[in-house]
Amino acid sequence: MTEPRGSRLDAISLEIYWNRLLAICDEAVTGLIRTAFSTIVRESRDCVSVILDVDGDLIAENRGSVPAFVGCLSPCMKDLLGYFPLETWQPGDIVMTNDPWMGTGHRPDIVMVAPVFHDGRIVAFSGNVAHAADIGGVVWAADCHTVHEEGIGIPPLKLYKAGELNEDILSTIRYNVRVPDMVVGDLFAQVAALEISGARLVDFMSETGMEDLRVVGAPIQDLGERAMRRAISELPDGSYEGVTYLDGYDQPLKVQATITVRGDEINVDFAGTSDQVDGGGINVPYNYTQAYTTYPLKCLLDPHTTRTSGSFRPITVRAPEGCILNCRYPAAVNARTLTGDTICNVVFMGLADVLPHRVIAESGTTPPLRIFVSGVGPDETPFTFHLFANGGMGARPTADGLHCTPYPTNIQCASMEVMESVAPLLVWKKELAPDSGGPGRYMGGLGQDMTMEVVSDKPVTLSVISEKWDFPPLGRAGGMAARANRAEKVMGEGPLPRKGRTQLLPGDVINLSFAGGGGYGPPTERDPAQVMEDLRDGLISEARARSVFGVDVDPPGDSGR
Repeated sequence: MTEPRGSRLDAISLEIYWNRLLAICDEAVTGLIRTAFSTIVRESRDCVSVILDVDGDLIAENRGSVPAFVGCLSPCMKDLLGYFPLETWQPGDIVMTNDPWMGTGHRPDIVMVAPVFHDGRIVAFSGNVAHAADIGGVVWAADCHTVHEEGIGIPPLKLYKAGELNEDILSTIRYNVRVPDMVVGDLFAQVAALEISGARLVDFMSETGMEDLRVVGAPIQDLGERAMRRAISELPDGSYEGVTYLDGYDQPLKVQATITVRGDEINVDFAGTSDQVDGGGINVPYNYTQAYTTYPLKCLLDPHTTRTSGSFRPITVRAPEGCILNCRYPAAVNARTLTGDTICNVVFMGLADVLPHRVIAESGTTPPLRIFVSGVGPDETPFTFHLFANGGMGARPTADGLHCTPYPTNIQCASMEVMESVAPLLVWKKELAPDSGGPGRYMGGLGQDMTMEVVSDKPVTLSVISEKWDFPPLGRAGGMAARANRAEKVMGEGPLPRKGRTQLLPGDVINLSFAGGGGYGPPTERDPAQVMEDLRDGLISEARARSVFGVDVDPPGDSGR
């Protein structure tokens, strides 16, 4: 490929232009959020906006994006260019798909991309992803046997061709989902975001006199590559191993990684990981595995340079075909987040000895506890709601973990008032859970406790998608484990299914207990004054202060408050 004219930008101009592209992505995703119909997009922000070059490589993303989505979009765009070669795209085209093996790992996530034309030729692609409120099938659940049960599949299709909407695609989607107005409304929000991104990108190129976006895209990607290679080269050559376990279904599952450093390159090999599961939806397509392998490496090695495809050029990821991290079609993948998010723990564990000053303890959200409720409201209107409440982050080598933080997804929890407005649930309690964070020199972030009641006169379908019941978040460097996840019915009816669906009847009450983060360093090394402050703030109990942290406190009933 020939070098574009005027391709040598000084460092200051490059930084200014790069931030302009990031701002375009921010504006586009803001438009998506503000025009979306569903709470999962407008409240939880389970969406991203990106700019890709004509080869499908990532140039820019919105800030605060969902890392898995961003990591999957460049490989997805390259696959789409195989379906629709560059020369076949027209102004006004919009392509969509929810293929898990091409997109972001499961069918609820809908990918849309559109070409950006300037002076009569394609200069870039704008892209986005949004998690649909419903995609049909058996609802969002972890107990399916194949992907065919998990909703309607959308192969790469042109939703718009030369600006003309394909109504047949919309009709097919409407026919297959429970909340069609909400789902289709979000699709048009995605379309609006693409239009915003494309228009602002054309404005940017016109204002700067830029004829080819590679003028800024190529050096941005090269800068990301150089930064990552420089960071990798500071690690000692060698092979490092990380292993963790999942509750699984009938038996635990292993996720194992060998991280090999050679010069300025890293290879992550997941040989030894358990085989894919035939009777459950926690399998992971390779693209999602790749995204959540490169993300923790970026966090550890080069956290300050904005992420582009160049950042990942020195990294290779291998996973044996047929393992749970590279599942074969038509494996069930709806709850792939339960397995995929665990990769962060494995990568951190592998590099903990060579980067002890950077690696945090395990977090209560890797993987998380999620619930999905659906049914028919008192007015006979169907509803769906995804609860993205979060547990605590692992303690850091120099500080406590953060409470109830959406790591590593960046997906926010909608307010309880919003949930109560769209689902027949009444929240009786939502509060930080004392003693839920792992003890240590630095304490893991706290999880939370929630209690809610079904206030409908009709049954509600509850789907629980969870891990970390048997393997709670581990501490590091002598820190202790946090508490585990739990979900149960009140009135002594016992635990809810960890990965399954159940019917809740009117008046049923459930408790959700979200895991904390693991601790860092021996608990007895925590500053006694800090322990007393934790006690006064209600973060720990008197019993824990005495027995775990070894701090003398006032007699029970008189803690000095």
